[in-house]
Order: sequence, then C-alpha cells, then structure tokens
Amino acid sequence: MIKTIVTPQNNSINLSIPNNYIGRKIEVLLFAIDELEEEKTKSKKTIANFTGILSEDEYESLKSHTEQARKEWNRNI
Repeated sequence: MIKTIVTPQNNSINLSIPNNYIGRKIEVLLFAIDELEEEKTKSKKTIANFTGILSEDEYESLKSHTEQARKEWNRNI
C-alpha cells in the first residue's frame, strides 16, 4: 500500500503505478483533508433535533413500526 499527502499547485496530478500493481484493481481516493476535519466538528444530531417534525399520527405509526421491528429482532436472537 502506498499513501501520501500532496498539495497540488494546479488541477493535474500524475501518478506512477508500481510494477506489482499493473493489471490489478487499485483504488484511488481524492479528498481534501480539511473537509474531513469539518465533518468531525459538525454537531451530531439527537432525537431533540427532530422534535415537532412528525404529526401525532405519524409519530404513533413510526412508534408502532419500531416496536414491531424490535420484537422481530428479539425473536431472531
């Protein structure tokens, strides 16, 4: 595995592929490191963030569906 960090000076980067990788499937990822840092600092959502979004009927339907799903999970354990 080869991993490196570069700071491009233009919109093109040339990659040299090692001989032992030729003919093999390889994965190339491109992302800005500061984007990952931004994602880490975003606040995580909690149930409180969604208060008031559902009507009472929607809430009861979702609650019933969730309870049924939990019963099915518990049967399979």
